[in-house]
Parts: sequence; C-alpha cells; structure tokens
Amino acid sequence: MQSLNQLMESYAAGQRDFACSQLLEAKIVKADLAGIDLSRADLRQARLGRTNFSHGTFREADLSEALLWGADLSGADLSSAILREADLSGAKLVQVNLAKANLYKASLCGTNLRQANLTEAILYEVDLRPSLDQGTDLGEADLTNAALNYAHLSGATLAHATLVGAKLCRANLSQQGWGGQVPTDLRGADLQQADLSYADLRGAWLHEANLRQADLTGTDLGGAQLTGAIMPDGQTYT
Repeated sequence: MQSLNQLMESYAAGQRDFACSQLLEAKIVKADLAGIDLSRADLRQARLGRTNFSHGTFREADLSEALLWGADLSGADLSSAILREADLSGAKLVQVNLAKANLYKASLCGTNLRQANLTEAILYEVDLRPSLDQGTDLGEADLTNAALNYAHLSGATLAHATLVGAKLCRANLSQQGWGGQVPTDLRGADLQQADLSYADLRGAWLHEANLRQADLTGTDLGGAQLTGAIMPDGQTYT
C-alpha cells in the first residue's frame, strides 16, 4: 500500500494507475493530478479542494464526506462512486460521468455540470442551489431516472436537460429558495414521465419543456412560465 507521498512521487514520475489506494482522510490541495486512476480507492473524508482531477477515473471509489470544493473534475469518470455528504461546491464537472453515483446529501452549490451524465444517480436531498458568486449549471445534463427527491434546485440552470423518468418528488425548483430573484431554468427540458409530485416549481421557466405523462400531483406551479410546454396530457400550453 502506497503512502500519499509515494503516490505523489509516482505520479510525478509518470505513473497514473493508483486503483484501490487507501487514502482515508488524505490531504491533497491545489495539486495537478489530471488523468489519475483512483478506481475503487478509499478517499473517505479526504481533503481534495482545488485539485485538478480532470479526465481522471474514480469508478466505484468511496469519497464519502470528502471535500472537493473548487476541484476540476471535468471529463472525469465517477460512475458508481460513493459521494455521500461530499462537498463539491464550486467544482468544475463539465461532461463528468456520474452515472449510478451515490450523491446522497452532497453539496453541489455553484457547480458546473454542463453535459454531465447523471443517469440513475442517487441525489436524495442533494443541494444544487447557486452559490453566492456562481450559478449551478446542469444545462444539457442527462439525469434520466435520477433520484432527486427532496433535492434543492432553486435557481439552478437545467435548460435542455434530460430528466426522463427522474424522481423529483417534493424537490424545490422554485425561485424562492435563493433570494427569491433567480428562477430555475427548465426551458426545453425533457421531463417525460418524471415524478414531480408535490414539487415546488413556483416561478420556474418551463418554456417548451416536455412534461408528457409527468406526475404533477400536488405540484405548485404558481407563477411558472409554461408557454409552449407539452403538458402531461400531450397538449401544448399556450
């Protein structure tokens, strides 16, 4: 088993495969580890802020309670990774693969998740609100069948995102949760067969969104913009 110092030295020498490494509570801050392979690694409670992990591999890694604020994970593979209660605030996650990842109660405030793959990810009670200085961007992200029940999405950008079959029961997608000024942007989003029961969509932008066969039982759509949206019954809202 390599120590953290040995890992850093080996990486500097050109090694990239560190699968199954034991890095519990490791501190790696502001480092450049682009392309590293930490598949199935134990990174619980690790401090990894502002580190460059772009195009790295974290498949099935355990990052529970890890601090990844401001980290660059663009293009990285975190499929089936465990990120329970991890802090990814302000992280760069463009085109990241988080398919089937467990992000229960994780903080993703102000993250850039444009074109991210979040199919079948577990996002119960995840916090996706904007931070004070940066919006959360999920534009064009794939959230097919993702579990987003009770998620905090107020003010996030989900324009043209795919949310087919997503579970958003009691999720907060209103503009009320973050200063009451920034609407949640769901323009052109695909919400077919999504569970939006009892969700809060007050003031949300849903122009040309596809809500065909979506469950809107108890959903609060007060002030929502629905022009051109396809409603659950297949009719276009005018």
